[in-house]
Amino acid sequence: MSKKVNAGLIGYGTVGKGTAEILLKNKQNIFEKTGIDICLKTIADIKIDKTKLDDTLALCQVVTNSAEDIINDPEIDIVIELVGGYTFAKDIMLKALNAKKHVVTANKALLAVHGEEIFRAAQANNVTIGFEGAVGGGIPLIGVLKEDLVGNNIKEIFGIINGTANYILSSMEAEGKEFSEVLKAAQEKGYAEADPTFDIEGIDTAHKIAILASIGFKTLVPFDKIYVEGISNIKKVDIEFAKKLNCKIKLLAIAKKHDDCIEVRVHPTILPNAEMMAQVSGVFNAVEFIGDSVDKTMYYGRGAGGKPTGSAVTADVVSIARDIASGCAERVPVLGFTRDFDYYYPIRDIKDIKSKFYLRFTVLDEPGTLAKIAGILGKYGISISQAIQPDDRAPGEVVTMVFMTHKTVAHNIMKAIAEIDGEDCVTDKTVAIRVKELV
Repeated sequence: MSKKVNAGLIGYGTVGKGTAEILLKNKQNIFEKTGIDICLKTIADIKIDKTKLDDTLALCQVVTNSAEDIINDPEIDIVIELVGGYTFAKDIMLKALNAKKHVVTANKALLAVHGEEIFRAAQANNVTIGFEGAVGGGIPLIGVLKEDLVGNNIKEIFGIINGTANYILSSMEAEGKEFSEVLKAAQEKGYAEADPTFDIEGIDTAHKIAILASIGFKTLVPFDKIYVEGISNIKKVDIEFAKKLNCKIKLLAIAKKHDDCIEVRVHPTILPNAEMMAQVSGVFNAVEFIGDSVDKTMYYGRGAGGKPTGSAVTADVVSIARDIASGCAERVPVLGFTRDFDYYYPIRDIKDIKSKFYLRFTVLDEPGTLAKIAGILGKYGISISQAIQPDDRAPGEVVTMVFMTHKTVAHNIMKAIAEIDGEDCVTDKTVAIRVKELV
């Protein structure tokens, strides 16, 4: 005999509509695969005009403007929160969890910043919170970490997990344009928000790596301790120099587990073209998990959008429905581990992390300029592996020089740059980009 499980959806934006379409229009397909009648009973959104329902809303039993209608409905087992933001979404989730309802969300910002309170509420009420759609859109990542790679100690996580930033960098390379031009075009095409700050300054990426690192390393990651640097300082000249080095520039999320601490950081990174990650272009995302048993695995696909993210949200709904149908409770811990929700490892300061660096200097081409910069780098123990200078230049012109360094501690780079930028021959702030070694 089949089991019926009712769900209610709060938020009918892009992802909400994509999720509703999948649950309603693919209802029979899901039933044939699971044997469970998953019914999207109610959809709530304050902006819905109940006199003008689209084809998807017309398939739903109840359409309302009030989220409380879902929270207070005793027949609804699963609450799907897709309104986004912090305040209202948090209130919805906590009310649902405290009403002993399971919750599914794609709200990475809320989980990264206020996850501890939400996870504790789920655990206290013996219900589940699914958030596969919060990271990587339609790419299966959360379930992979929590279940498929459960036999591994996760050592490293690398990812391109913001499609807007990746689209901009890919377009700068393909079209030979400056950041501002490409950003404007991305906004016109709908690939970037009117206020793109979260995407281009790395904040969205940091929300996502905070979640992945928390699961992978069995510890809560405090969002405010993550080093975050965006792509707004990347210029066409940097893209061109990267090409000369057979590399690409990507906004990378990086998390590493050490014996006594973890690294969790977001910043532009120069990747050798031989790295598979370097070939991820446009709005696509990719994430690598490196475990002690499985070694490197890579996951690629669309990192955003109504249908891809809706697919991930639906997967959570189906997983929870299966647990309800089989009478399971807490089959998989909310973060994939049984420890208390706590901060078990300090995050290593970005200044103490060693890396190779790409350094771009904008200087007056005067006698002694190169020697002066090299001397300051040497003063701080920074060894140069490669120097690139423009071929055609005249004395007194403003030129760009690029140095590639051997591995060095970041605080030495910061001290050297501060001193170099104080020299009269330097006409613009020096740009430093970390370089990922081929592994």
